[in-house]
Amino acid sequence: MSLRVLAASPGTTIQDLGRPGLRAIGIAPSGAVDQGALRVANRLVGNPETAAALEITLGGLRVRSDVDAWVCLAGAAVPAWIDDRPVDLWRATLLRAGRELTLGIADHGVRVYLAVAGGIAVAPVLGSRATDTMSGLGPDPVVAGVVLPVGPPAPPPPNDVAPWTTPRGPATVRVRRGPRLDRFAPEAWRVLTGSEWTVSAQADRVGVRLDGPQLSRADTTELPSEGMVIGALQVPPSGRPVILLADGPVTGGYPVIAVVAAADRDVLGQLRPGDRLRLRE
Repeated sequence: MSLRVLAASPGTTIQDLGRPGLRAIGIAPSGAVDQGALRVANRLVGNPETAAALEITLGGLRVRSDVDAWVCLAGAAVPAWIDDRPVDLWRATLLRAGRELTLGIADHGVRVYLAVAGGIAVAPVLGSRATDTMSGLGPDPVVAGVVLPVGPPAPPPPNDVAPWTTPRGPATVRVRRGPRLDRFAPEAWRVLTGSEWTVSAQADRVGVRLDGPQLSRADTTELPSEGMVIGALQVPPSGRPVILLADGPVTGGYPVIAVVAAADRDVLGQLRPGDRLRLRE
């Protein structure tokens, strides 16, 4: 079984839950930025949550299956059709052999996940099928003309709708105090958690830069490079924080003022330039 890609937007990659536990040898975890959406899409087509799927940035995908296949879209709110018939997100849908699934452009949110029963069966690298866009580890980005192998599917899933929606409006994520808070002026934490930030145009799988007030430093001396984690808020000399995401570097020298709570990281995966964001302790 295979899935033929007829059209793909830049930023379309293969992702699973990543390759955690390898930072000590310099390898980022990668994997889906919105892991909740990936898990639900996989479950709705009968896959294990760890199966690989397509992560599509903003939409613009067109694919065709060579056999009947259950598929599910989850994540950003994107219009989709099989031929001329609309397709619901967060629901398993049967894609008949030879029919085309087309995604428009997302109304809100950034990343939508396409899971297919059996999972995308490219060869794993270091235990994962995830693409690391920063290092180039894993499968190549998905482009038009690629034929993707699909594994043997489980029994057909129930045609249920997940109790999920794609949120709209300003987002809020919870943060913990970071290990280098002492490097900042006393008011910096109040400014960080009391302001509304705007996602800048510099936002991808590596990280999201926020525009807003400057976070003043009390200590401007250089730090030696130290370990980073997903959700770390590094503050470069500009005073505007950068939140590291799945393909972010494993080390960095800018002080970390805060770290996003693990349970809220999926929210970061759906932020697009111009979106507003609040950080709460």
